Amino acid sequence: MQGLMNWLEKYIIPVATKIGNQKHLIALRDAFIGTMPATMAGSIAVLLNAFLRDFPTNWGWTGVVKAMEPIVAVNGFIYTGSLAIVAVIFSISLGYNLAKAYHVDPLAGAVVSIAAFIMGLTQTAETSLTLSQKLPANVISLIEEAGGTVTDGTTIGAKAWGFFNFGTHMGGSGLFTAIIFGFISVIIFSKLMKANITIKMPDSVPPAVSKAFAAIIPACVALYTAGIINYGFATLTGMPMIDWITDTIQQPLLHLSQGFGSVVLVVFLIHLLWFFGIHGDNVMAPVLSTIWGNAMNQNMNAFQSGAEIPYKWVSGTFNAFVWPGGSGATLMLVAAILVFSKRADQLTVAKLSLAPGLFNINEPVMFGMPIVLNPLYMIPVILVPCVTAGITYFATMTDLVKPVVVSVIWVMPPIINGFLATGGDWHSIILSIVNLFVGFLLWTPFVLAANKMNLEENN
Repeated sequence: MQGLMNWLEKYIIPVATKIGNQKHLIALRDAFIGTMPATMAGSIAVLLNAFLRDFPTNWGWTGVVKAMEPIVAVNGFIYTGSLAIVAVIFSISLGYNLAKAYHVDPLAGAVVSIAAFIMGLTQTAETSLTLSQKLPANVISLIEEAGGTVTDGTTIGAKAWGFFNFGTHMGGSGLFTAIIFGFISVIIFSKLMKANITIKMPDSVPPAVSKAFAAIIPACVALYTAGIINYGFATLTGMPMIDWITDTIQQPLLHLSQGFGSVVLVVFLIHLLWFFGIHGDNVMAPVLSTIWGNAMNQNMNAFQSGAEIPYKWVSGTFNAFVWPGGSGATLMLVAAILVFSKRADQLTVAKLSLAPGLFNINEPVMFGMPIVLNPLYMIPVILVPCVTAGITYFATMTDLVKPVVVSVIWVMPPIINGFLATGGDWHSIILSIVNLFVGFLLWTPFVLAANKMNLEENN
């Protein structure tokens, strides 16, 4: 065991530490965190509509649905301004945090990032109308002269400029494009700002005006670069770059994220880092937010519109079921200590950690027990969440439990978290209880071993 720990400390932990301190990844992580005010508001709106409209409709409570129509309509506005345009919101947050990491004007960075993202969106909407009867030839000619199309004499097609595609580009499906063009544009902007390739104003000019003028040249270069990339790609391939990114990069990664190996690998790495005192959730946040967070947003959009849920494993699944009480499922360690421990030191820490643990705050037990760098607890802190991930994976992939479709704030207590996250699926309660029980069973032998170790040390 000691040899393994030495090897990990020598080769793995330095790499993980560098990754955790990498400014671009920190900016990406903080960008996702920065969207939380909007995404949580949108999640609450989606959840309320599920309980005020969707469930009563399924139960035949038409009177309740009718009475709740004003609230449902307001929730619709909240959803439109949050989850429906989450890629736009994220683009602003990424530009701000990335410019901040480079120590240049963060507001200008946010403006550059959103401009670079918006310029790549398609602006033409297409629609069609199928008729029950075939149109006469003269009517078809009139439609085609006006710029429309007629197929088989029964289907009328038309398109118009000036319409952004909410569902395809501005929601969760546009996140990868926002990330790519946010990084390209803001890094160029920041490098030019740091090189002082700017318009310098006299000291007498107000600071706000001076900052704005200083950002003009870097912003122009950054945005023209993004524009040339979009134009060149569309000219060579005949398709918008945002659609290519979605089909070629985003979808394969999302498909890969649904595999059992991907899920367990991420859970393993998070808790291995935790054992060495590194906040595993923060280090892996760029992966969790970019891939599984994207799937989460698409699930919420589908749930709001009543469409088929596209992904069964999303970022919210980890918080709802895999690690109740925080990373390592340490709430069950606290419970096992309170039931079986004979060590006064661990009992004291467990009592102090119980209340925070109910709200998924596990730092008191991680560092107070401690679990960090404690060889006895290395195995369970990694094993328990891997096992609960396996149980959850089986339950969701076999449709025993509905997928997570609502983003619930991470401090929501276990069981309640899963119920709300799945949009009110009562099967989630059973899954949460099973995972809590399994976690308790797996932690207990190590608590008993700690008792024996304490007895031997006293002797």
